[in-house]
Parts: sequence; structure tokens; C-alpha cells
Amino acid sequence: MFTKILIANRGEIACRVAATARRMGVRTVAVYSDADANAAHVQACDEAVHIGANAPQDSYLQWQRILQAAMQTGAQAVHPGYGFLSENADFANACQQAGVVFIGPSSASIQAMGLKAASKQLMEKAGVPLVPGYHGADQNPALLAKEAQTMGFPVLIKASAGGGGKGMRIVQRADDFADALASCQREAKNSFNDDAVLVEKYVQRPRHIEIQVFGDSHGNLIHLHERDCSVQRRHQKVLEESPAPGLTEEMRQRMGAAAVAAAKAVNYVGAGTVEFIVEQSERGMDFFFMEMNTRLQVEHPVTEAVTGLDVVEWQLRIAAGEALPLTQAQVKVQGHAIEARICAETPDNDFLPATGRLQVMRIPAAQSFTTGTVRWDSGVREGDEISPYYDSMIAKLIVHGDNREQALARLDQALSELHIVGVANNVAFLRQVVHSPSFAQAQLDTALIQREHAQLFGQQVLSVDLALAAVLAQQCLPSPASGVWADPWSSNDNWTLQGHSTRIFEALCGEQRVTARLTRHNHGAMVLQVGEVSHSLHCQTQGDAVLLHWGPHRLLAQVYALLGQHHVFAAVGSCSLSLIYPLAHVSDSAAAQGNLSAPMPGKLLSFAVQVGDAVKAGQALAVMEAMKMEHTVASPSDGTVAELLYAPGDQVAEGAPLLRLAVQAV
Repeated sequence: MFTKILIANRGEIACRVAATARRMGVRTVAVYSDADANAAHVQACDEAVHIGANAPQDSYLQWQRILQAAMQTGAQAVHPGYGFLSENADFANACQQAGVVFIGPSSASIQAMGLKAASKQLMEKAGVPLVPGYHGADQNPALLAKEAQTMGFPVLIKASAGGGGKGMRIVQRADDFADALASCQREAKNSFNDDAVLVEKYVQRPRHIEIQVFGDSHGNLIHLHERDCSVQRRHQKVLEESPAPGLTEEMRQRMGAAAVAAAKAVNYVGAGTVEFIVEQSERGMDFFFMEMNTRLQVEHPVTEAVTGLDVVEWQLRIAAGEALPLTQAQVKVQGHAIEARICAETPDNDFLPATGRLQVMRIPAAQSFTTGTVRWDSGVREGDEISPYYDSMIAKLIVHGDNREQALARLDQALSELHIVGVANNVAFLRQVVHSPSFAQAQLDTALIQREHAQLFGQQVLSVDLALAAVLAQQCLPSPASGVWADPWSSNDNWTLQGHSTRIFEALCGEQRVTARLTRHNHGAMVLQVGEVSHSLHCQTQGDAVLLHWGPHRLLAQVYALLGQHHVFAAVGSCSLSLIYPLAHVSDSAAAQGNLSAPMPGKLLSFAVQVGDAVKAGQALAVMEAMKMEHTVASPSDGTVAELLYAPGDQVAEGAPLLRLAVQAV
């Protein structure tokens, strides 16, 4: 076994690999960019080497610097994690040439599966079923459009060198093909330095089911069963689970055998994932090869939870020359596991990525990697900054139960105990998905989020009235200084000289505004009226939370007051609101009219208009890139472009005006 390895990655996966290495007695070396100098993964390792500036192309993609760091620190092997260099054949080959073990497959295997078109030709020879499509080398746009027309719309354009949902577009009509192709190629070039694409028939009601495979250098190959990754947004996974609901044992066996056959076709060594598209029709279900990811997957913890295995340990042992520790018959599945990706994003705004400081991050009680019922994998801590340079994932929350129903209940409970303040996130959205009929009843396909749109978006489960009651109740609780009341003027326990006092509050939650009247009597009683509803209010502390009774309502809530907002978390849900005080200054928003602002921090890729152009509401004006994804910025109204305020390639802060519109008078 190795005595020291270098982890060529950052964030959650670097911390994850370091934890297993430490348990095995293997020392670790971290690499870090300027932005990550104080990151959790740096502190999780025994040594750390600085490799460059913030952007990935200046640091985590600089494999020559990383290999040099491995050699200088005496690391015998490099673990690439996922993303970045994990599927870079040149890096794997350079490691081999330098005498440093690449903890992953050979460069030949990476190359064989790295290009989607070539890999599908290889799979066809191996007898693995394929989706109809064009996988050729000729990338003439006219030819691609003709092939799409021949197979019939809708079609799916995918980056040949892609992965993780990058460089992928669904095209419903022939008229939209050219624009979708150009956008897909731009994103593919930016993410993988390769703009080649393939075009496939888009499978209706598809499920995304993948098989974890492992091979060793002694010719042994097995699979660790399947994961369902159908719940996706923007072609990226949101919830993953194992085993996949609704599969027959016969289909499981066929998919497992096909995955092993795919791995054998490239003499695979190490951890890999064979991904299938599963078609659901009146005839039943059938599956087609989609791609093979020649690396560890983000969702590997659900496989660990149901098998009780540490797949990172397997990776290290196989890379060190050991044989697979189990045969296929010895791999058993127990119970059900689900993983939720906790991301810094705004689900109600097309999942645009968000940045900011994690002012509060209170997590559910987590247990061990492979034997607990709740697991928390993260590369950030409370107080850390979510930057625009890297992926938007904050953490992975994994739960395990005896069956799917128990796992669902545990996931919902764990999500309710997760409190994040300071960065927009998808925790409330995930709870809505878990509660949705489609997910609860395992009616899964990649369009689940769109199909359940009305229930998943724009929901306020914890009412503003109750949230406001919790905020006011917390403010009314006694806060003794050193446990001793000095005098009546130092307390906030409703004492008045005589009679009662009434204060009026206004609260704003999104676009909803409510008015409240809090009356406090000199004997301590309180009455809270919100809108037309009035009840007695009783409250007390319970740990660091407030327990309130407001008429028929009983609520145990935690309230965090930060940056002018109050964030309320309860078992039923959460709510953020701001109190509006009579003397507060209200800015004139008219001054901002005509400025089209960046919806998130990122890089401006292009403008679709020039100064003097007349535009319509909803027309695409600019394309931005943030966290490795392209986002189109549309005009909010009719008008004329008066000024372009940035140039393509510029970094733009969130809220900064991109251009100025001369808005047409109404």
C-alpha cells in the first residue's frame, strides 16, 4: 500500500478521499488555488502545495504543476477525484511516465471512453445496446442538421468529450437546431477544449440508471449494482438513490452484465460508472448505453451505504496492485439509500448559481461513511465563502434506511434540520421534491421536475404569519445579563409602568407584505395580530430555539437575524423575511430602470445585440458563464440598446449593469 498520495482536486471529494486515506494510515498532499488557501480540504491533508490562481484553468487544470507537486513531496500516487483532471488521458499518461501511480484507469481506457462517439462505436461491437443517433467525425453543421431531421425531433445534442450535463441541449424543432448546436459547441469548447458533438434521438420519459463497476489488474471485473439518477435539473443530477425503484431482477442482471461487458471492452481497471438511458413505454422498460465515466462519481456514497463498502479504499488497493476484495456473488445490497446534492443556487430563478458567505450552516447529526443512517459530505464549513470559480455544490446529504419509505422519511427529517443562511440554496426545493407525488411514488424520469413544476416552485410552506410570530416572539424573550436582572429598564420582558403598549410592524417576504400589531400588557401577557387574525402569544426558549404558542398554532423555530433579514427554520419548512420600520429609507427604483443587471457573478461570453438595436421583452441580449454553465440573459422589456457596459471576456459581479436600455414609454 502507498504511504503518501496527492489528491488532485478540491472541496468535498478531496476531503472524502483524505478521510479514507487517514483511516488506512496513508499520508495525503493537498493542492490549492489562491481562492482555496484556507479551504477545508487543505486542512484535511497532511501537506499542501499552492498551484496557481483562482480559475481552474490556472490551477486545478494545470496538470504539469500538480505532477511536479506530487514528485516534490514524494507522493507515490495521485487521486484525481471527479471533474478537473479525473478523465484527462494526458495527465494519466504523464503520471505513468513519471513513475507516479494514477489512481484510476489507464490512459488508453480513458481515451476509449472519453469521446462519446468513439465509445458508442466500441460498445456496438461489444454488443451493448445503443440509442439511435449520429456518432461520426464529420462535424459539418449542415450534416448534423440533416441527421437530426432524418432521425426525427426531438433530438439531443451532446458534447462528444462531455460529462456532468455540460454541452448538452434538447432540441424540439428543426428551426431551433442551429442556435442550440452553436451554444452546445461553445460550452463544450469552454469545458473540455473540444467542440465535437454527437446527435441522438431524444428518448421520451427516460430514466437515468447507472452501474458502478470495478476492475483490477488481475483481470477481475464486477459491478456494485445500480443507482437511479433520474431527478435532474439543467441535465445535472439532484437526487440519486440505490437500488433503482421498479426494476425487475431480470433487468438488473441484464444491465449489470452489459456494464461489465462495456468495461471489459476497454480492459478497465479501477472504479468506473456505466450510464444507461432507460426507456419507459407501454411495452415495458428497455435500456441503452449512454456513456462510461472513467472515474469516481459524485453519487458513490449511495452505493457505499447499501453495500457497506468504502469504494475509495477499493480504489487505493486496486491502484496498489491488489486484487478485488470480493467476487460478484459476495456483493450484497441491504436497504435503500438516497443522496441529495445541496447546492448554492436559486431554484425559482432557473437554478442560477449563487455566491456568498455561509453565515450559518447547521447540519443534521451525521454518522460514519458506510454504516450510519445520515451522512454529510462537504468541503466547506460555516463561515466559508462560496466563490464563482468552482462548482455550486455545498455538500451531499446521504441517508440510509431499511426500505425506500424509511429512507425518504429520514431524508426529509435531515433536510429539516439543515439550516443555511447567507447563500441562496436548494434545501427547501429538495424537500418539495421529496414530498412530490412523483418522487414519493417512484414515478421517475428526467422530466420529473418540469412535470411537478406547480408544486415544486414558488412554494412558501412555513407561512409568513407564523414566521413573523416566531421573529417577534424571539425578540420578546428575556435576555438576562449574567443571569441577573439589574432593574426594570434593563429587561425586555414586557414590563410597563401601567396599562399596555402596542407596536406596529411590517414584514416583507418576497413580494408578500404583512402588517402586525403586538400588544404587551404590564402583567406580561402579549397579543399578536397579523392581518385580521389575533391571538394570545406565549413563548419560551428551548435550547437555542424559541417555542411559541399563538392561538391554535404551536411552533418550535430557530431564528437567525443576519444582514437585515430574519431567517426562520421549523420542522414544517423555512421562511426569510425583513422587518420594515417606519423611518427606514425606501430607495426610488425608477433610477434603476433601463439597466439590465447580471443575475449572478460570472464571465460575459457575448452580446447578441449592438448599440442602437431595438429589442423586445424576452429577447436574448447576452450570454454569461458561471460555475461552468452558460446562461442566457433576456430583455425585461421593449426598448433600444443605448450602451454596452462590458466587453466579452470580462468578469461581472452579481447585480452589475450589463447594458443600458432606453425603455419605451408606456
